[in-house]
Amino acid sequence: MVDANERVRTLRIVSLAALGVALVVAAPWIGWVYVAFLVPVAATFLAVDLTIKKVARPERVSAGAILITLTVLAVGVAINGGSTSAALPWLILPVATAAARFRPAVVIAGMALTAVAILAATFGADPTRASEDPVPVIATLGLLVSVVAIIWAIQAAELYHRGTAVLDPLTELLNRTSLLPRFNEISHQARLTRRPVSMLMCDIDTFKEINDMWGHDRGDAVLRDVAYQMRKQLRSFELIYRLGGEEFLVVLPNVGRRRAREIAERLRAAVESNRVSGLRITMSVGVSAATGDDVEFDTLFKAADMALYEAKRAGRNRVVVRGPGGESRTYPPRGEASEAGSDRLSVRANP
Repeated sequence: MVDANERVRTLRIVSLAALGVALVVAAPWIGWVYVAFLVPVAATFLAVDLTIKKVARPERVSAGAILITLTVLAVGVAINGGSTSAALPWLILPVATAAARFRPAVVIAGMALTAVAILAATFGADPTRASEDPVPVIATLGLLVSVVAIIWAIQAAELYHRGTAVLDPLTELLNRTSLLPRFNEISHQARLTRRPVSMLMCDIDTFKEINDMWGHDRGDAVLRDVAYQMRKQLRSFELIYRLGGEEFLVVLPNVGRRRAREIAERLRAAVESNRVSGLRITMSVGVSAATGDDVEFDTLFKAADMALYEAKRAGRNRVVVRGPGGESRTYPPRGEASEAGSDRLSVRANP
């Protein structure tokens, strides 16, 4: 919602400026009273820009501004001619901007509310005049549907392309493109609250053997199934990314080293205990963590990557935690390989 507000700000400015110029030019014919109605509309959108980034529910702020604008315009139309008012078509503008911000259900509700406002400002204000010539009302309702449909189609196309830009098409996980912007927000919050952030670097063991033995289609199926198993173990704010190949990265806001190790073990065990795409698959995990001002992407990423390397070197199918001083701890300890981790031929044995 905040991002959408930034994208439609220019649209609002251009729209209000165009209306202001039109009203000033037309004032000798329609009167100056219309110009006064632009003042509360402009004040409303200014209030949105000043508050939308500071509130917990920005969609309510935006919806409130749209309702206020629609109400002001409807009142202006009702007291200045109703169905013959020059401003009647402008009633579609608030819902047109809503189509660029809200999901379809909200836009449909906005269209219905706008249609009610149009009828109230015309037939409700002066039913006789509106009944004598209903064409302006009919034309405005048709324009309402047409404009919203066009903006809705443009918005849907933009959301599709934005989604494909930040999502991995194979696993439907977030990809590298979306990683850094989100991590910057998390690190900034960690510095303000002095809270920890943990990072898990996950890698499917012997994945090259899967591709070589069963083909890339089977390998793709394994990646999808592993991603699914991992997502089931994580909460909505615990972010998982596919870095490429068989590597995944999990970012855990407000999670310290001990809790991160528990989550990593849960992920490793989930992959091991479920027969992924008909194969017995294992995964190694490297864990790093930091708190407050020490939460930096490069530092955490390198530490988690080194821990993952140690997990591979210790026999795979393990979790290695990198400490603040560079020391590492392996779970399970070296030499205690799990049943699946010690069975190097398990990929071959389970078609």
